Amino acid sequence: MESTSKLGRILIVEDDALVALSMEGALIDAGAAEVEICHTTDAALAALRSARPDVIVLDVHLADRDDGWAVAELVGGLGPKPPGIVFSTGAPERIPPEIAALGPVLVKPYEPAALVRAVREQHPRGLLSRFRLIAR
Repeated sequence: MESTSKLGRILIVEDDALVALSMEGALIDAGAAEVEICHTTDAALAALRSARPDVIVLDVHLADRDDGWAVAELVGGLGPKPPGIVFSTGAPERIPPEIAALGPVLVKPYEPAALVRAVREQHPRGLLSRFRLIAR
């Protein structure tokens, strides 16, 4: 796709199975080390307790709760290096501004390349990778 740099461990929180599988395929093709899919807020919270992802792709309007951004609010408490967040939604105007400021907001439908770019930008990097990103 774009670069061969690894994307690390990605947690996808998405209640539409086809959308989640499409995201998973794009991220694996782009070099994600591991992709876990959760379809509910409770499953996402359980996944966060068991292993920390590098980046979370979060649909904030899930079938089980309409305030999926609660997951994003909790991420900041995961330690000094919390996972990056990418929001994925069909209704970006319904995300509170202070929550939307936590990461890029992708408006559905979007191209897989846009997802990969957003995840790549949120993935924690070493010092040399950061310099390369700035130099672009």
